[in-house]
Amino acid sequence: MSERMLRVLIVLIAGLLVHVQGAHAEPYIAVQKGMHCSTCHVSPSGGGKRTVYGNVYMQTEMPARTLDMGELWTGEFGNYIAVGGNARGGWQRTDVPASPSTTDSGLDEFLAYLEITPFKSYLTLYIDARLRPDDPVVREQWARVNLPGGHWSVRAGEFFLPFGLRLQDDDAFIRQVSGINMNTPDTGWELAWERDAWSAQFAVTRGTAGGPEIDSGKQYSLQVSRVTNNWRVGGSLNLNDSSAGDRRMHGVFGGLQTGPVAWLAEIDYIVDDGTPTGKRNLWTSLVEANYGYRKGHNLKLTYEWFDPDDNVSNDEQTRLSVVFEYSPFQFLQARIGYRDFSGIPQNPAQNREQAFAELHIAF
Repeated sequence: MSERMLRVLIVLIAGLLVHVQGAHAEPYIAVQKGMHCSTCHVSPSGGGKRTVYGNVYMQTEMPARTLDMGELWTGEFGNYIAVGGNARGGWQRTDVPASPSTTDSGLDEFLAYLEITPFKSYLTLYIDARLRPDDPVVREQWARVNLPGGHWSVRAGEFFLPFGLRLQDDDAFIRQVSGINMNTPDTGWELAWERDAWSAQFAVTRGTAGGPEIDSGKQYSLQVSRVTNNWRVGGSLNLNDSSAGDRRMHGVFGGLQTGPVAWLAEIDYIVDDGTPTGKRNLWTSLVEANYGYRKGHNLKLTYEWFDPDDNVSNDEQTRLSVVFEYSPFQFLQARIGYRDFSGIPQNPAQNREQAFAELHIAF
């Protein structure tokens, strides 16, 4: 085992096993509540529109206080239609060594969800769209059939693939390097199973991140996880059989609740056969602590590590993040944060700093 691999494993184990005295969609919420991600979201592996439970939780347990707005919002209109949405906007400043600082502000994201259940508990039709005035984009569009017994389901269409932690931050190394995030749905079919503490998803898709079919190869994704009241652990496998070169990904992820702190960790090993320089082995990892010291308040500390080529020395990159999240009342969350990037000295962009503020409205 290489020294770099050993170092990542030690970080992962420490993130999962360290205990502090006393120990909220984002995965840390599921860790805090001891729930599957599908409890709060329509997708078996998490993400997308909130379920009735997810909406109720967002209004009653996440905010510092709950304003009296009448009946709780469930997103449901009658027996067959449910809707939801997210809007994020804010400000960001980026400082790159030997370059002028840059700032950016505006509406980053406006998502709308539509769920139709013509046969309750058996058939679901779903659309997830990013609404841009100049370029609206449909992210997910699928149909799902729940099989008798309630443990198995099959869906077909365009959806986010099951692989690792379903983080909100698509710029995290584990989501950026794997290429599986909230901007890269794929088209195909998925078989999902959930029973008690266990869940699993197996998908066969085009392997083009939502693009048209380009060859006869497919992308195969498998994820299995076990969830308990205080911890969870899972594994992910992915093979993209492409004429441009195969990509094989292996991941282990987990979570642990220790008093007011919810820990997340993931480590991924990726083998690329189709690079211009030949075969390349990549490592990426994340350890995150979420300290919910008070209702409606969360302090997020994250350490990330990325090795773009296991055969090249001293090319690693890291990212440290400190983020404070405040939910004053239902439907609203404010976030401020700072991120420090560290990489090779010859690449200033790998050594940048970022400060940001964000406002998130969800319903």
